[in-house]
Amino acid sequence: MAKQDTDRTTLDLFADERRRGRPKTNPLPREAQLKLNKRNQLKRDRERGLRRIELKVDEQLLSRLNLLAAEQQLSRAELIQAMLLQQLEQQDSN
Repeated sequence: MAKQDTDRTTLDLFADERRRGRPKTNPLPREAQLKLNKRNQLKRDRERGLRRIELKVDEQLLSRLNLLAAEQQLSRAELIQAMLLQQLEQQDSN
């Protein structure tokens, strides 16, 4: 019988295997952990009403955004969101 990586009920199948180093705190391999964490993060974002937007910008613009975000003590995402909202409000008032 093959062991499934995501199987949390039969973790004792290979309990007698000895491995060097720090004991595992999570039974899943790192790749499966990352996939699960990303799925959970996307689920939390959806529940908060957030949607993902991807944008490609040149390196100079990215640097300027990072500096401005640091000056205003915001994350880059928060800064971009504030700038977009400000621009939309200006468009609405015209």
